Amino acid sequence: MHILHVVGARPNFMKAAPVMRALSLLPGVRQTLVHTGQHYDANMSDVFFQELEIPAPDVNMQVGSGSHAQQTAEIMTRFEPVVLEHKPDLVLVYGDVNSTVAALLVCSKLLVRVGHVEAGLRSFDRTMPEEVNRLVTDQLSDLLFTPSEDGNRNLAREGIDASKVHLVGNVMIDTLIRMLPRAAERLQSWLPDRFALVTLHRPSNVDDLPWLVQMLETLQQIGRDVMVVFPVHPRTRQRLAEAGVNRFAANHLRLLDPLPYLDFLALQTRATLVITDSGGVQEESTYLGIPCLTVRENTERPITVDMGTNILVGRDLGRVRSEFESIVSGHPKGGARPPLWDGKAAGRIAQIVCGKC
Repeated sequence: MHILHVVGARPNFMKAAPVMRALSLLPGVRQTLVHTGQHYDANMSDVFFQELEIPAPDVNMQVGSGSHAQQTAEIMTRFEPVVLEHKPDLVLVYGDVNSTVAALLVCSKLLVRVGHVEAGLRSFDRTMPEEVNRLVTDQLSDLLFTPSEDGNRNLAREGIDASKVHLVGNVMIDTLIRMLPRAAERLQSWLPDRFALVTLHRPSNVDDLPWLVQMLETLQQIGRDVMVVFPVHPRTRQRLAEAGVNRFAANHLRLLDPLPYLDFLALQTRATLVITDSGGVQEESTYLGIPCLTVRENTERPITVDMGTNILVGRDLGRVRSEFESIVSGHPKGGARPPLWDGKAAGRIAQIVCGKC
């Protein structure tokens, strides 16, 4: 059996790594890894392959940046001959990025079976490009692997055949659990006992320069109580420059370059709280039991709010400040780990794949 994996952005690598590892343990499985090149910055892509011990891609399409339409179209154009050449029995796609839906559309036209890892997540906000990618991918996939029960409910509501849907748990947590011992070796001596870890990258946040300036002012205020550590995504770095970020530089607000996965995970394990608009960070902080403030109006990972440590604060910076004060004063929201977030999701996927193909 020949399985072809498609990855393109940083979260995909963390999801594909344990699945590839689990499939490699089964007899008769051959695997091909295709990197679309949707993320092409070394700190956002190359180093992840090294840290996660993913083999070098068999194909790197080097698509690069562009509008959503341009990027999706370019991936489709370059991916079709790859599928025709390799003739896989199954293509596995991950998450909700443009690489995911582009590969899915190519395979659907060529009648190649597709499995979607991290299926069923919904924000119910179609202004998010990722939501459109999720909806299309789940409608056309042959196998749908969900991380939590809410994903199954969403797919049932959309009329997806239940025989295609498999609740397996969260492969991101597989990677986190495996990497925790190595992350502990990366702790930085300059870190104080208490600090807030910040990530911001969504266009709806960082492209709104007046809001971004106010957010930096809020982080500066927070930093007077607890140091703020902010690894800055390349897109966010560009917007911060446009916003005159130099005037925010201070010892208690540390702006860093994008971090490799292990370094970022090390920071998460030690953080007093996390402020983010990232989906994956919501999940990781819930597993780690770290309070998380998500600066979005909605989340496709509601289980992190319902069961975990996550609080949706929207873009209300007054709410960010008040929830921060509650956490640092010793009153964080409690949370629990969702079912099947146990480090064994990839093994479940491997067994299902081998039974279905």
